[in-house]
Amino acid sequence: MKKLLLITSIASLAMLGPVHAAGDVEAGKTKSAMCAACHGADGNSAAPNFPKLAGQHADYVAKQLSEFKSGQRKDATMNGMAAALSEQDMADLGAFYASQKGTVGNAAEDKVALGETIYRAGNAASGVAACAACHGPTGSGNPMAKFPSLNGQHADYTIVQLKNFRAGARANDAGSMMRGVAKKMSDPEIEAVAQYIQGLN
Repeated sequence: MKKLLLITSIASLAMLGPVHAAGDVEAGKTKSAMCAACHGADGNSAAPNFPKLAGQHADYVAKQLSEFKSGQRKDATMNGMAAALSEQDMADLGAFYASQKGTVGNAAEDKVALGETIYRAGNAASGVAACAACHGPTGSGNPMAKFPSLNGQHADYTIVQLKNFRAGARANDAGSMMRGVAKKMSDPEIEAVAQYIQGLN
């Protein structure tokens, strides 16, 4: 009976996707020195075109780094930065950034109403799904499903990523989920939801 339960548990874990090495926060802090110029010492980047990593789920960070390394996700700077990272390096960096507290920005007041509507309810007329369905009402994401935390993320960065998904330039989303959503979004909807996310906590 115990053997059967163990096999069942292993099978259940396999459905969640690859299991990453356990990360070490202190080791990640040391390794993050090479990331600080763009992402900030604690993962709260000052420049709006560089994503905030503070408070992001460890496995999500490790997944993105792995996909930058493999070339599945393309970015000239990040492909080079990730090239020499080991799986343990990625896990350590993920653990460090997950341990940091993210900051929240201010949303443009003229875009909040539309942004909140799209985030919480989507757009039934055009088939845009509500962001909250996967990323949660507070934008904290879903670590088990590797859906990232969004709350407080720079609007400029979010706009670029949504437009990349819409154009197919970014294609590392499971089941093309984000590409499917973004293809149905207008520029004003993308800009509004990005502003709403920037102020979400």
